[in-house]
Amino acid sequence: MKNKTLRVILLAVVAVILVVCSFGGGFAAGHFLPLGPNSVPILSSNGSQGGTPSDLTSLFAPFWEAWTIVHQQYVDQPVDNTKLMQGAITGMINSLGDAHSNFWTPQVYQDNTNFLQGQYAGIGAYVDTSGKLLTITKPIAGSPAEKAGLQTGDQIIKIEGQDITNLDAESVRQKVLGNPGTVVTLTIQRPGQDAPFDVKITRATIVVPSVSSKMLPNNLAYIQIVDFGQTTAQDFHDQLKALLANNPKGIILDLRDNGGGYLDTAISVASEFIPSGVIVYEQSGNGTKKPYQAVSGGLATGNTPLVVLVNGYSASASEIVSGAIQDTGRGKLVGEKTYGKGTVQLVIPLNNNQGAVHITVARWLTPKSRQIDGKGLTPDIAATLTADNIKAGVDPQLDAAVKQLTNP
Repeated sequence: MKNKTLRVILLAVVAVILVVCSFGGGFAAGHFLPLGPNSVPILSSNGSQGGTPSDLTSLFAPFWEAWTIVHQQYVDQPVDNTKLMQGAITGMINSLGDAHSNFWTPQVYQDNTNFLQGQYAGIGAYVDTSGKLLTITKPIAGSPAEKAGLQTGDQIIKIEGQDITNLDAESVRQKVLGNPGTVVTLTIQRPGQDAPFDVKITRATIVVPSVSSKMLPNNLAYIQIVDFGQTTAQDFHDQLKALLANNPKGIILDLRDNGGGYLDTAISVASEFIPSGVIVYEQSGNGTKKPYQAVSGGLATGNTPLVVLVNGYSASASEIVSGAIQDTGRGKLVGEKTYGKGTVQLVIPLNNNQGAVHITVARWLTPKSRQIDGKGLTPDIAATLTADNIKAGVDPQLDAAVKQLTNP
């Protein structure tokens, strides 16, 4: 069967969740959104699948020489060939020097695809793997992580009493994974607190809807998206329709801590507010710009005031939606500068369930052709949310959004 490619703008290092799949098998390649002519098999230059192509024999001679040395000379035998193979692929892609191009092992591939399905098993916390230590960005509401008291900014320094500060953050994340009902003890280093402390957490199955909504006082509609998954566009449409039945005075779209997802989903969500024109440009390596237009039939393309909440973990698809709304003047951004991920990746599954290559294929630009990679979007109205605010149960960013809509 031919491999399918999936066009995503998911910030893998931020939109990672401490979970493990609660059902086996994952999803076959055909379950992903195909991309027409981009859906191609991965072939060597001579058209075969596997083996060193004849025209690359000399180039790869040092690799096979090193492979032989490892198998003949390394002190601890036998070596794990699968790990060697995965390490070789990882090193190849890492050599590109692109933080968003990487090799996904079969487990990571399964985790990241299930992230966009909405059901997980684990401790239930979004994490940042881009730093030296695995850092909690946000516990999921009602999750074991939240019930155990984990907070934004907490860093994991030990697992089951073992110091893991010498491991990379992704390896630590893998060690936290486990089956529902099992217990893991984490040693936490919390900013502003001198001594580390232990937390015991029982892993559980966690269902996280990608969209939630409610009416706020002052007849304001509030709708939040936590990721741009497979069902997000329809869920968002349905819930927005229900909110608009109340004839709200204004709409608050909360994209804080949303690390991205499917490009098509981002375009669909933005089109609910923008009636026509370009939502985003995709710029290839040769500078060619491909426009993605708004989809007709949006529910809130009229004059209902709109505010979008963003923060430093709003990335990728979140920034596409936010950038389109800001550039078109459809609404105001409130909060903190966004992450600044302005690239598009393809997820290309490898044959025989051997994982996937997650590789940057283009950059994206806002409707005004702004390049935000490494820069982020600056909110129209700045507002911060601190750990103390969270402890006190207050949300200055939401308050600022409400103020903008009630007293513009």
